[in-house]
Amino acid sequence: MSTSTAPLFDAIVRIDRLPANGRTVSVALDEATRATLADVLKLHSIALFEASLVVTPLRGGLRALGRLTATISQLSVVSFEPVIQQVDEPIDRVFLPEPTDHKPTPGSEVFVDLEDEDFPDHIDGPEVDLSALMIETLALAIDPYPRLPGESIESLGLKIGEAEPGPFAGLAKLKKPDEPTR
Repeated sequence: MSTSTAPLFDAIVRIDRLPANGRTVSVALDEATRATLADVLKLHSIALFEASLVVTPLRGGLRALGRLTATISQLSVVSFEPVIQQVDEPIDRVFLPEPTDHKPTPGSEVFVDLEDEDFPDHIDGPEVDLSALMIETLALAIDPYPRLPGESIESLGLKIGEAEPGPFAGLAKLKKPDEPTR
């Protein structure tokens, strides 16, 4: 599925202009772009976002190999205080043109090996936007339940498992232990 929105930052590589020995794509986002990306990913802030990829031609497509480093801040799920996370993720992705000679017909069976980690992304056209790859790598590295060290519900003084006092709590105390429930 393709979207018509413009990328947040420029990391577009043209396959037809890629040197045989490849080239390096380096990205270091400025403050405004980091703020926009933090808003997109629903983070408190992004203090650092840098990536360096070596992009080489591969079977009519390309391979992007490198590393993404970022410093993000998001709110704790317990106390809502900012939690800082250092992200240091490897990137290794292959982009290949979609095969045109044998497309499956509707209703036919297609074998997909889900255990294969090197399943290539299909591309249309001569360009690959690596900004989406970098954003996806950061999004997958984010801790879904951030907490400060040693932080828990119990550390806030909240007790889990106790019955909440409700409108009938007083009536329950008046009930005699041997009285049957109706």
